[in-house]
Amino acid sequence: MPKTVVVDQELCIGCGTCEALCPQIFHLSDAGKAELIPNHSENLPCIQESIKSCPVQAISLK
Repeated sequence: MPKTVVVDQELCIGCGTCEALCPQIFHLSDAGKAELIPNHSENLPCIQESIKSCPVQAISLK
């Protein structure tokens, strides 16, 4: 079963690390929080790097 990438909007501080690492998957919203790009491609190594690099652990796979 494929996992879903989740960004906890309450934890996200909008630092932009995930967007810098995976611009094809993440972007910062107008509110300054990380969001998934609709219909993003699955790039598991990139997503895992973003999960490890998020300073507040706001990104997870569920």
